[in-house]
Amino acid sequence: MSSIRRELVYAAINRVYYLIDFNIYDDLHKQFEFQKQLILDDDSLTKDERTEAIRLLNRDYDRNKVRNNVGTKRICENSIWTDGSYEEWDFKERKLTRFGSTGVILKTLENVKNANQSWFEEAKSHLTIGNKWEEVARCFGITRDPSNGNYMLVIRKMDTDLRKYLQQNHNQLTWRERLRITYEITNALYFIHREDAIHRDLHSGNILYSQFNNTWYISDLGFCGPVDKSSKSIYGNLPYIAPEVIAGKKYTFKSDIYSVAMLMWEISSGQQPFVNYAHDYDLAMNIINGIRPKISSKIPLEYKNLMEQCWDADPSKRPDIFTLDERIGEIHLSCQNEPNELTCQSNVNSNDLEMNKINMDYTSNRLFTSKVHQFENFPEPRNATKEEQEAFYSKSYSYNDDGFNSLISEDNSKSRLSEEFNKIQINDDETPI
Repeated sequence: MSSIRRELVYAAINRVYYLIDFNIYDDLHKQFEFQKQLILDDDSLTKDERTEAIRLLNRDYDRNKVRNNVGTKRICENSIWTDGSYEEWDFKERKLTRFGSTGVILKTLENVKNANQSWFEEAKSHLTIGNKWEEVARCFGITRDPSNGNYMLVIRKMDTDLRKYLQQNHNQLTWRERLRITYEITNALYFIHREDAIHRDLHSGNILYSQFNNTWYISDLGFCGPVDKSSKSIYGNLPYIAPEVIAGKKYTFKSDIYSVAMLMWEISSGQQPFVNYAHDYDLAMNIINGIRPKISSKIPLEYKNLMEQCWDADPSKRPDIFTLDERIGEIHLSCQNEPNELTCQSNVNSNDLEMNKINMDYTSNRLFTSKVHQFENFPEPRNATKEEQEAFYSKSYSYNDDGFNSLISEDNSKSRLSEEFNKIQINDDETPI
């Protein structure tokens, strides 16, 4: 990246803010789009300076969006299905009998009224997969909210998700248990890919656990993201999105494999990948350039090597799900036969844990959810060198790092800009789920 003239970047941001007509641009989204377009049209800035200005606009907006609880969210509600689903055919009564009272989750779908026929066909296909294979969390079907007519998924209620489970149990889990979790995830994805379907949004929030039968399931198959998102945008939880998808290519089976690698790392470490980094342009560019989560020395070598193969920047070098499932199964089996079982230690030091504790309340509503991202003009993904990885982790960036305001404070003459910019309520069309 060429040298950035930060004084010009700050001046441009200050200028576009004062050009806003709040009677016309009367909501956060309109204000953000107006400012972004002015920055893009500003010939006094270089391409890198325009990119930096938009990054700063986005970063400050994201913080205000969380603080002000702005944005449409996908609503999930616990409910009891009084009669339950149809269970079996009663030959005597000549009718289907129901299972009885069943706990379910009602998940509101976004903008289904704008869905086309292909979306409904794909949704139907994925509903079939979920009911065909027990490894996939069962979705009973789609219903409508009688109060507003919104469509809702009726999903089998589980006890917890992988993210919460690891937060609560990480220090007690043995590698035998971690490998079992990993194997059940890859086994579920095996059946999804076997049906020629791609999940597209695998992350620890939609890996669900049933305490009743001590089993892990993949959920949210086929209903990931808003129906009417732009064709130029991608949807997902950024650390789990494959670099080629971030760079603008289509999701493939190998994109899901990359997401599994992130889940493997999370299972080994007990925390989300890149937990202390904002889900922004910088993180996306780092992923494109091969930066991956730091690996603990306590991870079994076979597991580590397989995980690194799964997150290779070149999709063709990642194993397919059939190979991955088989190899995880072999590692799991060998662990079962080991007489000694060690408890996996955390791969983060006490300072990291304290940092995570400080940041958790602020970031939990945004960092650990899927949303719409829009990135353009990224280079081809590549693998980072060992030196590049070490250099990245030697820096002390965290999500609470107020990069914009700290840079502004370098020059007292810019203090008023900092004060004014903190008032801006900028919006984009990223929608958390």
